[in-house]
Amino acid sequence: MAPEEDAGTELLLQSFERRFLAARALRSFPWQSLEAKLRDSSDSELLRDILQKTVKHPVCVKHPPSVKYARCFLSELIKKHEAVHTEPLDELYEALAETLMAEESPHGHRSYLLPSGGSVTLSESTAIISHGTTGLVTWDAALYLAEWAIENPAAFTDRTVLELGSGAGLTGLAICKMCRPRAYIFSDCHSRVLEQLRGNVLLNGLSLEADITANLDSPRVTVAQLDWNVTTVRQLSAFQPDVVIAADVLYCPEAIVSLVGVLQRLAACREHQRAPEVYVAFTIRNPETCQLFTTELGRAGIRWEAEPRHDQKLFPYEEHLEMAILNLTL
Repeated sequence: MAPEEDAGTELLLQSFERRFLAARALRSFPWQSLEAKLRDSSDSELLRDILQKTVKHPVCVKHPPSVKYARCFLSELIKKHEAVHTEPLDELYEALAETLMAEESPHGHRSYLLPSGGSVTLSESTAIISHGTTGLVTWDAALYLAEWAIENPAAFTDRTVLELGSGAGLTGLAICKMCRPRAYIFSDCHSRVLEQLRGNVLLNGLSLEADITANLDSPRVTVAQLDWNVTTVRQLSAFQPDVVIAADVLYCPEAIVSLVGVLQRLAACREHQRAPEVYVAFTIRNPETCQLFTTELGRAGIRWEAEPRHDQKLFPYEEHLEMAILNLTL
């Protein structure tokens, strides 16, 4: 195999690996590139390699995605194989048979590979809306903010970080594993989200603050219930954050007004100290929503500036989405 072909195959395998581990939509996979590779070779070794990078990946064996997802992926892989090769590949059908016998669950795992060689694994709902909330799944701005954090670790190293609206916990877990914060406070208001968050913290080998066996090299981790509409300056003062972050929380006007209100209270609780640095990441789905956010910030006297787009694309998310991170000055 020529060096450029070898590099192309490696990139293809990496793309399948990252997308499958994160259980991304099947349409996002590079199927056309796979078909071209299969047509150029009568060898089935590429498909065996894809199986090793996906359903047989050590992370997936330990923390598998939903059964339905694995089944649909393998069915699509078999279709691509059969379109080019007449000889069936036993390993593909054996893997599919396993998923057909497996029991369905309302939850599945999504895993994200880190530059350190480790990973973040989340147990998530298989439905976008579940138990009356969208907080049981990971949204793209959380991935975008995690990438930015990994590229800018000094913003978090040896500091106390408060995350507003943590959801499934991807951003915070990536920061805890890659940026060495002193303490990290995950927060949300929905009881099922908080329950899932605690489980995901433990799933990733971190201890919650009350655990006396906690690893001293890891940050102090807390999962806190925080309702932006009712939390007080006194309650927020207990957190003493140096940095505050939030991702994909600008989903409706009411949430925007509540978020700006809690930021004002955070500024008030550090009256005689330096106010925390604040970073808010969001996907620009509706420009009017973003405009409302900056308008409300202006009314509250909170200055902002957009962070430059970062270079590294570590995690698989929709390429066409426009995302932004605002650095707020309280």
